Amino acid sequence: MSTLIAPSILAADFGNLHRDVHMVNKSEADWFHLDVMDGVFVPNISFGMPVIKAIAQEAEKTLDVHLMIVDPDRYIQTFADLGANVLTVHYEACTHLHRTVQAIKAAGMQAGVAMNPHTPVSLLSDIIADLDLVCLMSVNPGFGGQSFIENTYTKVRELRALIAEKGAKTLIEIDGGVKDNNAAALVEAGADVLVAGSFVFRSDNPTATISNLKATTAQVSY
Repeated sequence: MSTLIAPSILAADFGNLHRDVHMVNKSEADWFHLDVMDGVFVPNISFGMPVIKAIAQEAEKTLDVHLMIVDPDRYIQTFADLGANVLTVHYEACTHLHRTVQAIKAAGMQAGVAMNPHTPVSLLSDIIADLDLVCLMSVNPGFGGQSFIENTYTKVRELRALIAEKGAKTLIEIDGGVKDNNAAALVEAGADVLVAGSFVFRSDNPTATISNLKATTAQVSY
């Protein structure tokens, strides 16, 4: 499978959201990555249901929704109704993670779990086979444009080994600080999905930037 590129809409120009969604539709990107922040789990507030509904009406690709919120169980069916294809909750925000994962799947979505930089991947040992995706935060969640945390490579390799050990088919997603200078190394370590926000939308030519990421990662594999 070729590496999936998921532009993060958090970094888009919200005054020209239709334009930016259309750009992603026409680009070589594979997914839309939508970061939902509540100002409680993380120190920032991003966007909520009306914006996601508007994006879903225009989007022609997979909607990858990343919840950086407390008590995500309250909104699982809401995001399913909005059209989310993948719904990711944070390990650190879920008291009963297995129950939450099963509820996401029962609502017809793929289930993902995100982990903060300080959280060891070994904690997923008992649930990895139930997960469609694990999102490793390569920055501290809550703000765009942060610098990539170098220990992420080690975590990716550890997670890839755990997936192989358990015979799972879980995708590994990297979120934060992804650029052309680390994309290939992340794929070599075992990543399947790369989220890119500021690097794409603040570039002079976002479409070309996405194409370059696809080309760069197409040359390597884990």
